[in-house]
Amino acid sequence: MEYDENFRRRFPHLSKEIEECAWVTVKHREQGFSGYEPGVMDFLSRCSTDEEALEVVRYLEKRGEITEKLALSLRVKIIKNGVRSLCPKREWGFYK
Repeated sequence: MEYDENFRRRFPHLSKEIEECAWVTVKHREQGFSGYEPGVMDFLSRCSTDEEALEVVRYLEKRGEITEKLALSLRVKIIKNGVRSLCPKREWGFYK
């Protein structure tokens, strides 16, 4: 994801964080969810347990959809603080 240089100069730490997070997804409201590709946090937000979340991380890493570094970071956070520390639980009907 590329940001203009003005943004990088004004917010160097935020810019670095955004660029390092492979799971950051930008969605425009006017487009709705048409063509929306769910990211790792979308999948994790559907998990009911930490065990489910760890399985999702394993699956996405195995498929190459997330990096080994991101997978390790997510595992540590899930084990230490639980999946809800990463994202709130989304119930069915959230995307309506």
